[in-house]
Amino acid sequence: MTRRLVVGITGASGAVYGVRLLQRTRELGIETHLVVTAAGVLNAHHELGLDRAAVEGLASQAYAVGDVGACVASGSFPASAMVVAPCSMKSLAAIAHGLSDNLLTRAADVTLKERRPLLLMVRETPFNLAHLRNMTAVTEMGGIVFPPLPAFYHRPTSIDELVSESVERVLCLLGADKAQPREWTGLRR
Repeated sequence: MTRRLVVGITGASGAVYGVRLLQRTRELGIETHLVVTAAGVLNAHHELGLDRAAVEGLASQAYAVGDVGACVASGSFPASAMVVAPCSMKSLAAIAHGLSDNLLTRAADVTLKERRPLLLMVRETPFNLAHLRNMTAVTEMGGIVFPPLPAFYHRPTSIDELVSESVERVLCLLGADKAQPREWTGLRR
């Protein structure tokens, strides 16, 4: 059961995934600790019209990306899991190679070393070989690569539905109580 979640938002397109995750975790009573990169703030502003304060206001606690002394940089901080939504290829590469060059990548490194769930909602297409190798490396270390690819069998009628479904699947995968991904009930003939 997820009770305390570290959330990262990077500069990949899809800031809505991180924002919706923060909104939904608040509804579920999950404590969130947020790290947003400068490019993540830029995308949240461009894509959603939100500034840093608005995004950080959705979290229980927010930290500057350069604050490598923050609590989420230590394995002694008892987080249940970490989600990077969206995850840029730059952040994926840093995580895959253990660079820990900022608070977000350090928190991801800590999550992996403590054998806690790390879920990366990678956003890029098409993938080049470096992207694929970095995803493989993170998977081999125990991370979960979760591109937010929409399912259409439920016949979604809006982008909001598609985003919400991906976030619910993430929360369900992390064991969050009351996560509500739509269940496939089979074909009806």
